[in-house]
Amino acid sequence: MTQAPPSPARKTVVLAFSGGLDTSYCVVHLREELGYDVVTAIVDTGGYAAEELREIEKKALSLGAKRHVTIDGRQELWDRVVGYLVKGNVLRGGVYPLAVAAERVIQAERVAALAKREQARAIAHGCTGAGNDQARFEAAFTVLAPELEVIAPIRDLGITRDEEARFLTKHGFPVQATTRDYSVNAGLWGTTVGGKETHDPFQVPPESLLVAQGASALADTPDEPEPLLLRFRAGLPVAVDERQLSGLEIVETLNRRARRHAVGRGIHLGDTVLGFKGRIVFEAPAPIILVKAHRELEKLVLTQEQQTTKERVAERYGALVHEGLYYEPACRDMEALIDSSQRRVEGDVKLRLFKGSAEVLGVRSPFSLMDPELAVYGEKSRFLDAAAVRGFARVRAVPGLLYRRAGERRAADALAGSPIALHLEEHAEAHLGSRPEKQPWVGSHDAESAAGEDH
Repeated sequence: MTQAPPSPARKTVVLAFSGGLDTSYCVVHLREELGYDVVTAIVDTGGYAAEELREIEKKALSLGAKRHVTIDGRQELWDRVVGYLVKGNVLRGGVYPLAVAAERVIQAERVAALAKREQARAIAHGCTGAGNDQARFEAAFTVLAPELEVIAPIRDLGITRDEEARFLTKHGFPVQATTRDYSVNAGLWGTTVGGKETHDPFQVPPESLLVAQGASALADTPDEPEPLLLRFRAGLPVAVDERQLSGLEIVETLNRRARRHAVGRGIHLGDTVLGFKGRIVFEAPAPIILVKAHRELEKLVLTQEQQTTKERVAERYGALVHEGLYYEPACRDMEALIDSSQRRVEGDVKLRLFKGSAEVLGVRSPFSLMDPELAVYGEKSRFLDAAAVRGFARVRAVPGLLYRRAGERRAADALAGSPIALHLEEHAEAHLGSRPEKQPWVGSHDAESAAGEDH
């Protein structure tokens, strides 16, 4: 339905709305206490069924929103952000795919664009003052819509989830107890749960936290492993078990199949944007499988320097996305390098899903750097003869040799002239008649051979 844009004088705020406790509070607070017409917007970046999106719209309108807008951002998320997280093997702390940070980029962009179309006076979000999302949203809004005021009621008022729940109940919107205890975020690149047990780094979060979000209990997983074949081209997945699929379809397929086996779960403890420590439980079957498979394929087709350089760049890229600095120009430079590194990342990866694990069994590629015509590991090199290998090994050891010799000289200098050194010299003279001569450094081929290589 086409609707004429409101007058610029109209007091309108566009709220990034998820349907959770925080943003539900914001709708009522902005309308009742700040006097805004509230336009709510949910940017679907995965994790929602069509019926869930309809229920979120009903909830927004029942809370008093003037209008609600649902925006599909899934394909853009895959094309612009998630694809680079796959090509970069990005796992924060070596564990956690950037499930939340990745989608905030697209969500912030679409909400800012809507606010401009609505000629709104302000943009609002429901982030707290201790989390990462406030920095992510507001960094994006500062770049994309610096002229608009940003309202963050939860952060600015400093209220707790219990206080939010009491406020909503008072205004006729009762809140379930479990909603107060946990904060849940479900999207294309994974589901995260925080609250209660996650606040104590020594307490084990119960499996029920993820089971409540639709995950399988480990005890209920199949007793037979499930084989899986992934095909990559230019660093991105293009097929599952020989079936060509889009990136989004592959993520959905892997999430569905691997979830049955309880694959992709973990606990992440790390640094927040503000420097605090944070801890969450997550379930991300597709990201964990894709990163693991992609990394193994890279080992086959990239040189050691390519892998090392790209991993360093990708780690920094992931850090900037995590911190809400996606619009830092260096991110575009990093994407260019990552893209360049992926030109030969093509081939198949064979995996097995079983009882919480995704195990890589094999890889193949037309660009494989394993070349049996030149060498077979552990057997014979047809490219380098024994003399070449021997010389290479000696050259590689030179820095270590120099370091050890320097240490021995320093120890000898420190010992010279000390009571211990004088006593040793006197002892040698008494038994040998003269001071022992210093032995020349042994470094010839004959001396080494006489000593024997095995020692």
